[in-house]
Amino acid sequence: MKKLKLLHRHILALENKQDLDLTAMLWQLICYSPKMSPRLQQQQLLDEAAKFTLQVDDSHFAKASLKFNGFIWGDGSRKVLITHGWGSKAIDFDEVITALKLVDDIQIIAFDAPGNASSEGELSNLILFAKAAEAVINKYGMPEVMIGHSLGAMANVIAINETGIKPALQISIAPLIKLKENFKATMNGAEVPASAQEQFFESFRMLFGMDASYFDINDKHIADAAEKHWLAFDREDKISPYSYLQEFLGVNPGIITAEYANLGHERIIKDASVVEDIVRLVKISL
Repeated sequence: MKKLKLLHRHILALENKQDLDLTAMLWQLICYSPKMSPRLQQQQLLDEAAKFTLQVDDSHFAKASLKFNGFIWGDGSRKVLITHGWGSKAIDFDEVITALKLVDDIQIIAFDAPGNASSEGELSNLILFAKAAEAVINKYGMPEVMIGHSLGAMANVIAINETGIKPALQISIAPLIKLKENFKATMNGAEVPASAQEQFFESFRMLFGMDASYFDINDKHIADAAEKHWLAFDREDKISPYSYLQEFLGVNPGIITAEYANLGHERIIKDASVVEDIVRLVKISL
């Protein structure tokens, strides 16, 4: 987190930014995921898990295969796959994992996406998140339940599409909707001029072969891809604006929603009432 804060402050303090090529710094600002060490309680939960390592190809940043680490709690026949959000890690779902461990005949699988936490990679992106989820599914089989937070919720949508599975329950918590708009908000927060932002997006198009607007959950989500889709949100969430969510829900009326107040984007996965609702839904669906 310190590296990202220093970079943000550096860009914010630059003079004559309109005359500078900021693209290299903006790649770091947008695609570097802060790596926070687990707290003691989280580490204890990690120590209980069975560990695994898989790999995915990073053809854009590292241009090599990256190993990523995963964790399994329980050996039940019914699988729950958890995909964390941006700047996060598997064990940030510690409250959810601890509560789900009490469910009968369950196996909980979570992973640190490439470029995040304990896994390899300097920079990360949505494609790597989705590829990691796909790799876990291909290795361990279809999960009955898929849980995703923030960017992880969007990654789960892509992973479901790419693997062709149909989970009994898909849980999306504060999902990101429009990735390009999220990038813009990050750059606006650092007072990056419009000209420099366009230079970054042109660089993005050159590297990925597509516009950043391609990564829009409205274009990726397939109705009835899961038997039931439940979505939790806080309409005051500044990272995933409610206006974007309204648009998404307007064309997906089959998604069941639950609104929570005063939780924001990060704390929503740790709130006791959210955790309680997740466990209740999982029990009903298994």
